[in-house]
Amino acid sequence: MDYLVMIEKATSNYSAYSLDVPGCAGTGATVEETLQLMKEALEFHLEALDEIPQPKGLDYHINSGEWEFEKDSLIAQIEVEPIRKAA
Repeated sequence: MDYLVMIEKATSNYSAYSLDVPGCAGTGATVEETLQLMKEALEFHLEALDEIPQPKGLDYHINSGEWEFEKDSLIAQIEVEPIRKAA
């Protein structure tokens, strides 16, 4: 599954959040670190959910008006395999 994340520059680091998985966020010193930590956060977050949200895609998010896209924000797509606990 490929999830979109928004990455924003903060004062001394970068922060990222998922457009499809509310409440899932991550921070890092660099864009690369932030993406890696966000991937881990998404996998961990999805493991705890009863239903895994389906990615909606960039066109949906742009046209929905749910998100305000800042001029200097980055949007990345992260491939995630949700981790499931063994039964």
